[in-house]
Amino acid sequence: MKINNETVAYLEKLARIELTDEERVECCSDLQDIVSHMDILSELDTQDAEPLSQSFSAKNVMREDEVKPSLDRDTALKNAPRVKDGFFSVPKTVE
Repeated sequence: MKINNETVAYLEKLARIELTDEERVECCSDLQDIVSHMDILSELDTQDAEPLSQSFSAKNVMREDEVKPSLDRDTALKNAPRVKDGFFSVPKTVE
């Protein structure tokens, strides 16, 4: 595929941007390099290659969910600035 000024102008319109003449030339060159690279990749024989979702083996690193002892209510509320009816009391934030 050949990238030309019309293609860059079309992309400008789609992106809703305005490039200077210098930027258009540079953009045209950069896009042509990208497309040329993709053309090389498309020539590769990938018939026997299996698709990958990740390039490394993934495993679950989460720990098992285990019940463990926790603080009793009095200890948890001991340093709270405000307590009401055995719960943390916080300022109202929603009208």
